[in-house]
Amino acid sequence: MRSKILRLVFLLTITLVCMQPAFSTSVPTNSTSSATSEPAPKTLKEALKEFKSLSRSERKSRLKEAKKQLKKLKADKKAGKLSKKETEMWLLIILCILLPPLAVYLHEGEINSKFWISIVLTLLFWIPGVIYALIVVLGEDK
Repeated sequence: MRSKILRLVFLLTITLVCMQPAFSTSVPTNSTSSATSEPAPKTLKEALKEFKSLSRSERKSRLKEAKKQLKKLKADKKAGKLSKKETEMWLLIILCILLPPLAVYLHEGEINSKFWISIVLTLLFWIPGVIYALIVVLGEDK
């Protein structure tokens, strides 16, 4: 039984390593999410330059539109219409119990030290791997 589990985890690891470029475009991560990450400095400078080149009335209208969109986003969030992140979190929690290293990989978006720690803990005993995966997924965001 133990060798079957080890073989399954090994195959999962090899699959993740080989398929990482394919997953990198389809797996949303916290670091590349447009809602939480900062834009590149070059893009920010270009946007600021473009904004400064606008007329005063155009700048006012754009700021007014941005405030309106922000107000709408906050209202949607308060009404509970933005529950995709909550759904993803529940799926990650379930995955933490079933396959802890995979949950850590999907949460982090890359194979890093947290992923390898999760694999080692899962191979040693299942429960420490599950606990560590839950700590990583439910812990503070990057």
